[in-house]
Amino acid sequence: MLVGIIGKTNVGKSTFFSAATMLNVPIGNYPFTTINPNVGIGYFRTKCVCREFGVKDNPTTSICIDGVRLIPVKLMDVAGLVPGASSGRGLGNKFLDDLRQADALIHVVDAAGSTDVEGRPVTPGSHDPLEDIQFVENELDLWLQDIIKSDWQRICKVCDSSFDNGVAQLQQKLSGLSIARAHILKAIEDCGLINKKFSSWTDSSLIMFVRRLRELSKPIVIAANKIDLFPAPLNYEKIKSTGRTCFPCSAEAELVLRRASEKKLIEYIPGDPDFKIISSNLNEQQKKALEVIRDRVLKKWGSTGVQEIINFIFKDILHLITVYPVEDERSLSDKEGNVLPEAYLIKSGSTAKDLAYKIHSDLGDGFLYAIDVKRGIRIGAEHILSDGDVIKIVSTKARG
Repeated sequence: MLVGIIGKTNVGKSTFFSAATMLNVPIGNYPFTTINPNVGIGYFRTKCVCREFGVKDNPTTSICIDGVRLIPVKLMDVAGLVPGASSGRGLGNKFLDDLRQADALIHVVDAAGSTDVEGRPVTPGSHDPLEDIQFVENELDLWLQDIIKSDWQRICKVCDSSFDNGVAQLQQKLSGLSIARAHILKAIEDCGLINKKFSSWTDSSLIMFVRRLRELSKPIVIAANKIDLFPAPLNYEKIKSTGRTCFPCSAEAELVLRRASEKKLIEYIPGDPDFKIISSNLNEQQKKALEVIRDRVLKKWGSTGVQEIINFIFKDILHLITVYPVEDERSLSDKEGNVLPEAYLIKSGSTAKDLAYKIHSDLGDGFLYAIDVKRGIRIGAEHILSDGDVIKIVSTKARG
């Protein structure tokens, strides 16, 4: 699954992306620093089962640090958005096209109100970040609406004879946008349009449908960035009061901590509530900068927010669980002897056979049964997996 990082220009999107992925991307205090989308690997943080089994693992496709498993996830930082993007203003058409494959969105907002609607620096507190949230949502809605309306008359003509045909036509029109049939059906139901002919939909009906479809297919989590600057905490509470999902965030603090950890200056795992200085090579300026982060961000908010947002997106929005496949249920290893080598993020409700197919199509095609290693029992193809399961797949075909 792919999560897009969005927002107007110059609010810290690229800093958030760099902090999450440790990729060096252009970061600047001016509009349109990002032009082409940057795609990188962030991490989902979860408690590793190695401690539960009392073993020392050696992952091959993820990272385990002191019992914390970091599982790779795909993130994309796209060009900044300005009002009128859906009409092609700024890099709008490119921005929106880049988001086609996103399954969810992280909207980075300048909670300090220190950039105007165009992304230009202004006095902190002089701009309302709610305006940015509303205009981004509106641009996304207009983008989806334009895609549907460009062929709406034909869709209505073909579909009025059959509701299922109408849904199929909409699904075809929206193919390539990571919008499922279930999203379309749910949006129609939520808008009270389930028994109405498509040709009877009013403009307001279509707008209502598009807005709900966007909420379902491109759910947004707001990162209230620059939370250490006044009046960001007040704006954060204001955003939360609207019912939107919002987290306090300091992408800059997370980037500083990640870079310091990479240089072995501190011990820090993404998402930790604190860090430990382990190097004597820090100068006074560096020590002071770290203490400011500790006092203004970590102690006050419990984390920088970056990892918390990523975790929430993949666990609570996209509903993924962690499963550990092994080839030897006794040693918890693969054929090379790597202990707990892989950690897969799969959809909640997935079955043992779904996992087999995710590992390799051959394992799925030849699926016989699986073993729930924790409970030491055999499970069938339709057994629903749980978060933290350790599973051995038994198949007539070897993994390719």
